[in-house]
Amino acid sequence: MNFMPLILLLVLFVCNIPIAYSLMLSVLYYFVFCNDTLAPYMIFQKMVAQGESFTLLAVPFFVAVGVIMNYSGIASRLMNVADMLTGRMIGGLAQSNVVLSALMGGVSGSANADAAMEAKMLVPEMTKRGYSKGFSAGVTAASAVLTPIIPPGICLILYGSLANVSVAKMFLAGYGPGLFLMVCLMVAVHFVGKKKGYVGTRDYKMAWKDIFTTLKDAFWALLIPLGIIMGLRMGVFTATEAGAVCVFYCIFVGMFIYRELKISMIPQMIRECVTSTAGVMLIICAASSFGNYLSWERIPTQLSEVLLTLTSNKYVMLLLVNLFLLVVGMFLEGTAALIILTPLLVPTMTALGVDPILFGIIMCVNVTMGGITPPFGTLMFLTCSIIKVSIKDFLKESWVLILTMIIGLLGITYIPQITLFLPNLLG
Repeated sequence: MNFMPLILLLVLFVCNIPIAYSLMLSVLYYFVFCNDTLAPYMIFQKMVAQGESFTLLAVPFFVAVGVIMNYSGIASRLMNVADMLTGRMIGGLAQSNVVLSALMGGVSGSANADAAMEAKMLVPEMTKRGYSKGFSAGVTAASAVLTPIIPPGICLILYGSLANVSVAKMFLAGYGPGLFLMVCLMVAVHFVGKKKGYVGTRDYKMAWKDIFTTLKDAFWALLIPLGIIMGLRMGVFTATEAGAVCVFYCIFVGMFIYRELKISMIPQMIRECVTSTAGVMLIICAASSFGNYLSWERIPTQLSEVLLTLTSNKYVMLLLVNLFLLVVGMFLEGTAALIILTPLLVPTMTALGVDPILFGIIMCVNVTMGGITPPFGTLMFLTCSIIKVSIKDFLKESWVLILTMIIGLLGITYIPQITLFLPNLLG
C-alpha cells in the first residue's frame, strides 16, 4: 500500500491549504508519480463526473433553501415559535437558541449558516440580558450541531451518496437523534442557567390568543419539515426533488404570503447560493478522486481487516470508532472527514452487523461535533469571531455543553431505536 498521498494530505492540512486543493494535490501526486496505469487527465474527468450525480443535486437545492429563508421571514417566525415554547424556562433565551437550531434543521441543514444567523440575531439580546459572551457562543455553536442532523442536513445527503444508502431513509433517521440531542442540550442549559441565574424571557404564561397568533404566523414555515416527511413517505418526490420543491415553496411563501422577499434581493441570494454550493461541490469532486486512490490501493479493505483483528464485538468497535472520529473531528473539517472516512469505515461496520443507517447518523453527529472542539473547530471559530469572544472563554463556558453532546452521542450509538424507529416505521 502507498500511504504517501495520505501523508501529503495531512501535511497540506497542517499547512492550512484549503481542503479541496489539498485533496486534489494529493490525488495528482499519486496518479502522476506513483501510478502510471491511469492517465492524469482521467482524474479530472472522474471529478467532473462525480459532480453530475443526481443525488448530489440536493446539495445546491437545500443550500438555496437556507439562504432564501433568511430573506423571506421564515427564520424570524421560527424564532417566535422557539420563544413561545421556551420563554418561561430557566435560561429562556439559551433554550430558544437550542430549539431554534432544531427548527432550522428542518428547513436549512447548514450548521455554519445556523450558527452565523443565531450569533447575529439572538446573542446580542442574550448578552443584553446578562448572559456571558462565552456561554452565549457555546450554546450557539453546540446547538448548531443539531442543524445538519435534522433533515435536510447536507451531511445526510453526502453519507447516503458515499455509502450507497437511501437518502430518504437517512432523512427519516435524522429526526430522532436530532430531537434527542436537543433535549440533552436543553437539560444542560437548564442546570447551567439555574447555577448562573439566567432567567426566562418572561415570567407569565402566554394567552391562548397569543399562542394561536404565533403558530398561525409560523404555520407556513412549520409545514416544510412535515411536507418533506410526508412527501418522501408517500412517494411524491425523492430526497433530491424535495430540495427543488422546498426552494419554490420558500420563494412562494416569502413573496406572496409573508411578502418580505423582494425581487431586488434575488441577485444577492444567487451570489450566496453559488458561493456556498461551489465550495461544497469542489470538495465533493476532489474527495471522489481521493476515493479512487483509496480503492486503487485497497486501503479500505486492509483497514477493515486490521480493525476486525482488534475486536469482533460491534459494541466495542463502535466505542473505538466514536473515539477515533471525535479526535479526527478536532483536526478535519466535518465535510472532508465524512467524505474521506465513509468509504474506509462503512465496510468494517457492515461486516460487524451495524446498520449502515445508524452508522451514518453516528458519523454525521461525530464529524459535526468536531466543529465545536479545538484546535480547528469551524463552528467555534465562526461564533467566536462574530460574537468577539476568546477561544479560552468559549471553552471555559461551553465544556459542559460539549460533554453533554458526547453523552448524547453515546446514547444514539447504543440505543439504536432512537435512530431507526422512524425508518422502520415509515421506510
